[in-house]
Amino acid sequence: MKFTTLTSAIALATAGIMVAGAAQAQTRDQIRIVGSSTVFPYSQAASEEYANVTGNPAPVIESTGTGGGMQIFCEGVGPNTADITGASRAMTESEWALCQENGVTEVTEAQIGSDGLSIAQSVDGESFNLTFAQIFQALAAEVAVDGEIVENPYTRWSEIDSSLPDAEIVAFGPPPTSGTRDAFVELAMHSGCNEFEVIAALEDSDEDRWEEICSRMRQDGPFVEAGENDNLIVQRLQQDPNAVGIFGYSFLYENQDTLKAVSVEGVEPTFDSIADGSYQVSRPLFFYIKNAHRGVIPGLTEFVELYVSEDVMGPGGLLSERGMVPLPDAAREETQQEVADSVTFDRYAM
Repeated sequence: MKFTTLTSAIALATAGIMVAGAAQAQTRDQIRIVGSSTVFPYSQAASEEYANVTGNPAPVIESTGTGGGMQIFCEGVGPNTADITGASRAMTESEWALCQENGVTEVTEAQIGSDGLSIAQSVDGESFNLTFAQIFQALAAEVAVDGEIVENPYTRWSEIDSSLPDAEIVAFGPPPTSGTRDAFVELAMHSGCNEFEVIAALEDSDEDRWEEICSRMRQDGPFVEAGENDNLIVQRLQQDPNAVGIFGYSFLYENQDTLKAVSVEGVEPTFDSIADGSYQVSRPLFFYIKNAHRGVIPGLTEFVELYVSEDVMGPGGLLSERGMVPLPDAAREETQQEVADSVTFDRYAM
């Protein structure tokens, strides 16, 4: 939908209608968005454009993390509940079941693009490259040493490999509620742990133990859970040239004057390396729409159509200016059509 047609379309929205099933509740005139800290800057860009184009209030956006956003989004239907949640991973089967239990049965999933999970440091820090095995050795609670699984003994990068900086391991990363944490564990930690024979063998013999070793981040100091605000990680890196941080590529992209990437397996995150898959720590980004709120919460339908429009989500659009890697043409057109048609999410349909 072209921006020039949005104003007249939104003028038709009725501000006083109450959400179905929400008796005695008050209506509101602002769209409410929750969810991923990675998706937050993209939703913010779309929200600002919506307000500029329409003159309507910008949506209210809360950075709650992917997991926290799913819990809020699935609380129920009505003006006291969220309209959209951003996610740096797909909705899980248990989250979909929670939505169903609470009457949130009509949901559209929109994949908006791809993102790389960056390991970044201050531009003043010593540049270095990490393998998946080294990432695991630095950040896991338990590691393999001399063929045995032990509590992580490493406190300096150089203890893992003499080619790495002789500096303390300090890594700021996302909490367990974050989709970024989920993706980082799956894409980086799991890849690294299987580089060690004694751990990899457990995947067949004791899968629960393998999952515990490969997924559990250390809690003895070197890995610091920094909350859902990735901008705080950026600030800490700017203050400490020896620290590294884990967050979505957009935060590195927007702070290139003060931050630089740590290469992973010899590849730095860039638009091209994320798009072609050569940067292996990358994942899709989504938002989910509560379709029972369309036509009821003023401007919701028009906002989500703007969000997936070419001027916002397409190549050279507002989101790519913030660091998102656009979807290929066919996938982008599919997302746009599904949002326009309010196609119901059905990945876990029986």
